[in-house]
Amino acid sequence: MTKGTLSTIEELLEGVQQDVNGPDASYKLRSARQLLRVLKQRNEDLDEAIDEAIPDEEILENLRELGYL
Repeated sequence: MTKGTLSTIEELLEGVQQDVNGPDASYKLRSARQLLRVLKQRNEDLDEAIDEAIPDEEILENLRELGYL
């Protein structure tokens, strides 16, 4: 869910950045998009770490159902 949300925000910011003429606003939008990429990478890294730390799929599924993952 988070990955979808981050991707949607990225797409919206990209569209706005293309419509903006001011260099300051463009810089801020570009910076926000870069921060979103950092968040995406952190989420991916966290998912990998969880998969490695908890190899049992049943436990992972239970944690997801409870909202922990």
